[in-house]
Amino acid sequence: MATFTATPTRASFTLKPAQVPVFKISNVRSVSLPVGGISFPSLKACRFQVSCAAKKETLDKVCEIVRKQLALPADAVVNGESKIAYLGADSLDTVEIVMAIEENLDVTVEEDSAQRIASIQDAADLVEELLKKKGA
Repeated sequence: MATFTATPTRASFTLKPAQVPVFKISNVRSVSLPVGGISFPSLKACRFQVSCAAKKETLDKVCEIVRKQLALPADAVVNGESKIAYLGADSLDTVEIVMAIEENLDVTVEEDSAQRIASIQDAADLVEELLKKKGA
């Protein structure tokens, strides 16, 4: 017999017959997981980074393009984690960045793909994906 309880900030699911551990989602930012009879404290989801397939060279090229398009000073931190909007780009700047990426890296970015670009890593991953499709 399984039971499920939920409130706006908490949810729990329990399977009683086999004494399976209870998994609780306390809120969007923390998770409690008892595993093998041992309880671990809540894991805070401060920042998790998933790095995809972009090569360092591609990431460096995209960083260079963004830096040039936004006329950023040499001491400005521009890396894969940089959010394009936080670097000061408005929607026109973003379109110009995508156009510069297309021109410099010889790819064609579809409009729906361009709208998903939030960070420089997103752009570099998209370029790698497009280059793989182009080569296949």
